[in-house]
Amino acid sequence: MKPIEGDAAPYNVLFLCTGNSARSILAECVMNREGRGRFKAYSAGSHPRGEVHPMALDLLRRMNFDVSGLRSKSWNEFAAPGGPRLDFVFTVCDDAAGEQCPYWPGQPMSAHWGMPDPAAVEGAKTERALAFADTLRMLTNRISIFVNLPLKTIDKLSLQRRLDEIGTTHPSAA
Repeated sequence: MKPIEGDAAPYNVLFLCTGNSARSILAECVMNREGRGRFKAYSAGSHPRGEVHPMALDLLRRMNFDVSGLRSKSWNEFAAPGGPRLDFVFTVCDDAAGEQCPYWPGQPMSAHWGMPDPAAVEGAKTERALAFADTLRMLTNRISIFVNLPLKTIDKLSLQRRLDEIGTTHPSAA
């Protein structure tokens, strides 16, 4: 692992989901805020929808996240030459976790942090909005645990175990 000291480059983190319209987008925003320059987050999808879900954008705006650069994009952008060298790759949906991912140069550490899809919730607008808020809360809690890990001093095997544990944290306890 590269050290986080002084002017060292931040760790690059990619969040993956199938559509890259909700969960992975939320995670990208949360990591960029919680990581405070120690981490640079990206998001992508195996089959991107081509637009960020309007309810995700609305929630992020209400929570004062910068949404100006958000877009739904393919994970192929990050496997192509010239893409950022990834240090961590997290899948946040079961479909993406089960797919054959591209080869990621640099052999980033990876884990599955699956959670329910808020975009799949049906019902009244308030119920759907609550689903997005719950997803944001779960992601915020998991990412907060991650960014507070002692990355400079933890060995790779212990780090992988911790990454996997974060992904199995029960959503209500996360």
